[in-house]
Amino acid sequence: MSIEIKNLLKTYGEQKAVNNISFKIEKGEIVGFLGPNGAGKSTTMKILTGYLKQNSGEAIVCGINVAEDPLATKKKIGYLPELNALYYDMYVKEYLAFISEVHKIEDVKKKINSVIELTGLTVESKKKIGQLSKGYKQRVGLAAALIHDPEVLILDEPTSGLDPNQIIEIRDVIKKQGQNKTVLFSSHILQEVEAICDRVIIINKGELVADDKLSNLQKESNTQHSVKVEFKEVVDTAWLTNLNNVIAVKNTQSAIFNIQCTNAESIKKQILQLALDKNLNIVSLQSENQSLENIFKTLTN
Repeated sequence: MSIEIKNLLKTYGEQKAVNNISFKIEKGEIVGFLGPNGAGKSTTMKILTGYLKQNSGEAIVCGINVAEDPLATKKKIGYLPELNALYYDMYVKEYLAFISEVHKIEDVKKKINSVIELTGLTVESKKKIGQLSKGYKQRVGLAAALIHDPEVLILDEPTSGLDPNQIIEIRDVIKKQGQNKTVLFSSHILQEVEAICDRVIIINKGELVADDKLSNLQKESNTQHSVKVEFKEVVDTAWLTNLNNVIAVKNTQSAIFNIQCTNAESIKKQILQLALDKNLNIVSLQSENQSLENIFKTLTN
């Protein structure tokens, strides 16, 4: 087991920032850690990395209790915090050499060159960190988290400040690292989580509200569902709006409709019957999985 949280509790005065949560993450898993602002994500990550102490419960990394031996666990973890603390007066390679010395890495020059190439820092590697854009500063933080080849990666908003092309590049880096490491990362960009993760953990007001594969959450969600239908002919939107279980109908193109509903299977049967009654030809008819955005809204409202 790479990461294990047992009945973790962290309070600030009367406020329970993390309220008795538990979860486990195996090696090779990339898990999205989600929740609204103030839900307790960063607090949990700081406890896992030894930067905060919990009131009760346990945080275990690679079989080591973080509270009992924080230094040993730090050797196992690569951590990119939400507020990426860097030394702006240092050059990129100088900073990475400093981090390498902290971790007592051998063959420092080779390791620095490797991690610079991995994180796409090559073109900016001769500059001072303070001269870099926010996106490239974020890459420096990711390079520092990776340079000692940790078993566990904990990334708090790793794509913050990146442009769309950079996000895709960093996404590929995270996916590649997830082949032989454990990755726990938080993001407010839910499309990123859908693109990278099979499993998500969602917390709200310090409490665990979901921990499952994304596909299972999409199946089990009992709120809105979506059905997409395309007709060969022009169709009156009112015919679809008047079907049972319909919440909303959106006409996306001339004869293509997205239908938000409470029962996808019922809607599909009704559309087939409508086509028979109105002598319509259906080009395609399919239900679509709940988006992570809708699931997130439902669980954290």
